Amino acid sequence: MKVVRDGLHPKTVLVREIKGDFRQHTPSDAYAKGCGWQKTTEIELNEIWQQGFYLIQLSADIDGHVIETEHYFILKADKNKNVAVMLLTTSTLAAYNDWGGANYYRGLRTEDSSPESALLRPLAKGFLKKPEDAPRNSHDFTPPPHWIPQHDVYDWALQNGYTRHHADAFWATYERPFVTWAEMQGYQFDYLTQWDLHFEKDILNDYQCVIIVGHDEYWSWEMRDELDNYLDKGGNLARFAGNYIWQVRLSEEGNSQYCYKIPQEDPLRHKTPERVTTFWEHPLVNRPSATSIGLTGLGGCYARYGNTVPRSAGGFTVYRPEHWAFENTDLYYGDVFGGSPFNIASFEMDGLEYSFKRGLPYPTGEDGVPEQVEILAMTQAVLGADDKWEGKVPLGAPVWEVADFINIAYEGNPPDYLKDKRYGCGVVASYPKGKGYVFNAGTCEWVKGLIRGDVFTETITKNVLNRFIQS
Repeated sequence: MKVVRDGLHPKTVLVREIKGDFRQHTPSDAYAKGCGWQKTTEIELNEIWQQGFYLIQLSADIDGHVIETEHYFILKADKNKNVAVMLLTTSTLAAYNDWGGANYYRGLRTEDSSPESALLRPLAKGFLKKPEDAPRNSHDFTPPPHWIPQHDVYDWALQNGYTRHHADAFWATYERPFVTWAEMQGYQFDYLTQWDLHFEKDILNDYQCVIIVGHDEYWSWEMRDELDNYLDKGGNLARFAGNYIWQVRLSEEGNSQYCYKIPQEDPLRHKTPERVTTFWEHPLVNRPSATSIGLTGLGGCYARYGNTVPRSAGGFTVYRPEHWAFENTDLYYGDVFGGSPFNIASFEMDGLEYSFKRGLPYPTGEDGVPEQVEILAMTQAVLGADDKWEGKVPLGAPVWEVADFINIAYEGNPPDYLKDKRYGCGVVASYPKGKGYVFNAGTCEWVKGLIRGDVFTETITKNVLNRFIQS
């Protein structure tokens, strides 16, 4: 067992050899109910350990065959806190983790997805550690005419023994590249999980800025309460993330996370309808995503993911260059930043319903987006992929599937802005909330601009961090 404090300069803090045979029975429904394993060793922490993100790397030699796996923990800051905290997207991790046979999307057989995700189980390979050149969920090349979509992420995972969802969530793909870039620039963060946010009231109070990075799809009611209260009291949210869509519930003891998605299937539909695990915008829940973050995942969602807007510019078109986020970028109205070869406006994005007036976009508000939301930059997106091959070519998110899902969830009567919806947008937005402020990059792949050194993405990120941390 090796324990590493991860970041720009990973530091090994513990190495331990554990002899014996520790194999334990794994229930067939461990993905939903947990493993129920017995403790085999423990790690004692003391004041010498620094706050931070830690990887636990395990390897076992069984008859000459080496098995490797990893997990993580964070050590929260007790005192001498940094002024900014990174909120890790652990609810989205729980949704995509398919260790044990299933997640919210599929199981051992495609139809066997599970609305219950156990948190007391290992993580599938690839969420925490993988090669830096592993494929991501969006392509960087311009496809030729009559191109047939391919899925490098899935092919690579199959060939190398990783979960097919390795690029869908969490540390290795999203937060870690952001942290290594930030530490290189001199920024230091504390860390919290969404689980902490759910169970610990006012846990954000001591921070000037909350940072969210990557794929940020799932939240509980309690998590949103904590973030909303923090912002209303004067906190700042720097969200370099996308795809905010679903409400989840956590079990009372915090060992399981639930998301039924179809409200008719949620057993709490009649008891506590506002806690039904479906779209935040659904009338039973009636808490639009944008009232917290300024944008909504239903306003996007896909670009450069398979054949969803496959030849887009890959970046955002600037509409309000005078905004403080663009200071020192030399960006003009109509310029595109983060485009090829960086392609930050890709995979899954958040957007809104909008209209144009004198060349500038404004939210219409029909999707619950507050009128104070300011649209800084935009790009095209679609709700799903067109099937030009009559089912003979695998598609990551076919548009008919999304349309059917919306129709079922709304029992055949979706709101006007979602009826027959095919086209959306990805948006970079700012939003004053209470005494606080939100900057929302509205895309999962913002971090690609930092990984690949796009000067515009880097400058905007610094502008946001510096303004929020020094406010």
